[in-house]
Parts: sequence; C-alpha cells; structure tokens
Amino acid sequence: AGTPVVSLETLARRAEARARAAGAADGPRRGSHLQSWYLSLESGPDAAPPVTVPEERITRWNADGSGSEMVVATDPRHPGRPVIHDGNGHWRTVSDGKVLHHKTYPAGSEARHSGLSARTAPPTDPAALRDHLALLYGGAGGISSTPQLLEALSAFRQEWTPGPRETAAIVRLLAEADGLRPAGTVTDRLGRRGQAYVHDGADDRHGTGGAANGMRQMVILDPRTGELLGSEVIFTEARPGFGIKAGEVMSYEAWMP
Repeated sequence: AGTPVVSLETLARRAEARARAAGAADGPRRGSHLQSWYLSLESGPDAAPPVTVPEERITRWNADGSGSEMVVATDPRHPGRPVIHDGNGHWRTVSDGKVLHHKTYPAGSEARHSGLSARTAPPTDPAALRDHLALLYGGAGGISSTPQLLEALSAFRQEWTPGPRETAAIVRLLAEADGLRPAGTVTDRLGRRGQAYVHDGADDRHGTGGAANGMRQMVILDPRTGELLGSEVIFTEARPGFGIKAGEVMSYEAWMP
C-alpha cells in the first residue's frame, strides 16, 4: 500500500519502445527457468495441514534439437533448509538442492520430445498472440476471460522465454484485459522489485470462465521492461475445510531468464 503505481498502458508503451530497439537476435528462446510453490490440500476432519511444495525447473532446447530438463527441490526463501517433496503420493523431506529429475536429449530430439506448443514460435502481434494462446494453451473453451488469459500465459511461459517483441505483445494484451487493476510495487519471492496487477475472482456458476469466487490472481511485471516476473493465486476468503485462512497463497510462479 502507498507505493507508486504504474498503469499497464504506461508499461505497454515502455515494452513497445524496447521492442522497437531490439535486434534480430533478440527473439524468443525455447525452454524456461521457473521457480514454483504450490499448496497441496486435503479436506475433511482428519486432513493433514496444507503443505507448501517448492521446485525449480529448467528446460532448454537448442537450435540442433538437443536439450535438457532438470527439476530441483529448492526454496530460495530458506536456503539450506530441507524441502518437502511428494514421493509416490507420500510427503517426505529431501535435502535442499536435490535433483528430482534430470534428462538430456541428443540433437534432433526436440520434434519427438517437446509438444507442438513448445515448437511453435509465438507471434509478436497482440491479436495473433491471443489467438495463439487460445489455440495452444486455452483448453477446449479457448480464452474468454482475464483469468483464462493469465492461466494461458503461465502455461506458455513454462515452455518459452519471450524476447522484447513477444513481451511487448503480452503487456499489450494485459493492458486490454478486463478487470486487471494495478496494486502497486511489490518485492517478489526472489527479491526482485516489480509492479503487481490483480484480478479478483467472481462467482462462475454460469461457466463464464472466471476465476473461482474468493480467489485473487496476481501478475508481477518488471516496471522497466514489462517482462513477466511472476504470478500468484491468493485466497481472499477462508476455506475452513482445507485449513486455509483468507490471505494465504495457493500457488506462486517466478520466471527467470
């Protein structure tokens, strides 16, 4: 509260100016670097308390079709502490930094091991990008609401690292989205300063594609470049059956270069 607010329109213009100055080599990159946290929830009188599960995931694909995937159990907020991990349906503690999955692929493997969405370069025109997100990440119903757009962007970002031109198209889409309001300056979970924009869920009993009632979606952008830094889903109402209080976080994603 009380921190400077940058409108999405202002941020879109900044991102577009940066895109115009980008060179031919400043394109998108296949793969991503993601730090995520999510709550594992159980309901009922004998349910276990909510458990926070942190992971770091790095996926890289090269021009010759070679690549690698790695998943590590780590929480940068608590370096060196043990990390909870789901081992075959049972929670167990592993050492911070433990590699949960690591696989490398030789040249020519991309076509066989990555999906269509990971092989289809994203467009740089905002309208074309929205159609692209709807087709490859929007599910059967496409994208008809801001919450669906945010979810599609999250799925897209797990497969691609956008360049300046793709980033400008993303910020323009967000600037034109309904119900996304600025919430001021925040420090994300990796210690980076960003501008937060939130969308409050509404009752979706009629299947309009909105976020669930009592939930808030937040997206965090770099105020200088418009780059996506993170997204968060927050409970705005208590869920006693799951042991959840209002204001607690259901999931968080932090995207890195």
